[in-house]
Amino acid sequence: MKQILMRSHQLSLSPWLRERVWGGIFLFSVTFFIGLLLYSALSWMWDEDRLPLSRIVLQGHLNYVTAHDVQQAFATLDHVGTFMSQDVDQLQRRVQMIPWVEHASIRKQWPDTIKVFLTEHQVQAIWNGQSLLDDHGVVFHGDLGLVQGEHVKLYGPENSSVEVLDMWRKYNPEFQKLGLNISSLLLNERRAWQIILDNGIRLELGKESIKERIMRFVALYRYFGQKAEKISYIDLRYDTGAAVGWFSEQELEQENTTDDKNDR
Repeated sequence: MKQILMRSHQLSLSPWLRERVWGGIFLFSVTFFIGLLLYSALSWMWDEDRLPLSRIVLQGHLNYVTAHDVQQAFATLDHVGTFMSQDVDQLQRRVQMIPWVEHASIRKQWPDTIKVFLTEHQVQAIWNGQSLLDDHGVVFHGDLGLVQGEHVKLYGPENSSVEVLDMWRKYNPEFQKLGLNISSLLLNERRAWQIILDNGIRLELGKESIKERIMRFVALYRYFGQKAEKISYIDLRYDTGAAVGWFSEQELEQENTTDDKNDR
């Protein structure tokens, strides 16, 4: 009698066990299937042969940077990944290495596009004869042969670019009142200033009282009138007065001959 009851009890549990087992199998199957789909989707997205970043859209008001420059910058990477795998910051660092680029912003657009927005350095001056200065006094190494228009030539020791640019901005308007412009501005290693004007006059200003010495030049230039065309240099490194150097008649004649040839 006891054995019969035990068998009945075991038989009554079998459907419940079967339901639990089949439920577990179904849940495992669904989980496995979802995991397989997710793995396949991620594998597809990260497969460089199936979803490469192959299109570049270049944006911004650009005069010097071309799409070819951007492509060349990306070409320095070992490889450009997929939409999912490629690090945008890495692309941005590469584009920032293009000499003319001041700032770069890069976004990815599904499924294969890199959108590149660039801001270029705005040329303010030629720096030390081989580099360029932008409007913030930042030195950059753009191709001088591509520079559009005429620009002042600034010279100075390392890390003096902002100071020299500010000097030009501050005092060039004083010369413009005379119908002149600063052609070259030099700060030498001894911290002394020299200016060459676009009419060829060289000004030696020294280290101190720069504003007062420039005002002294303005007064002298007005005083000499038409004779100022014969001035070679003015040394203003005195407490009062100045030393004036004059072109010889031969030098003036040679200069006039050269100007005539250039005008033809």
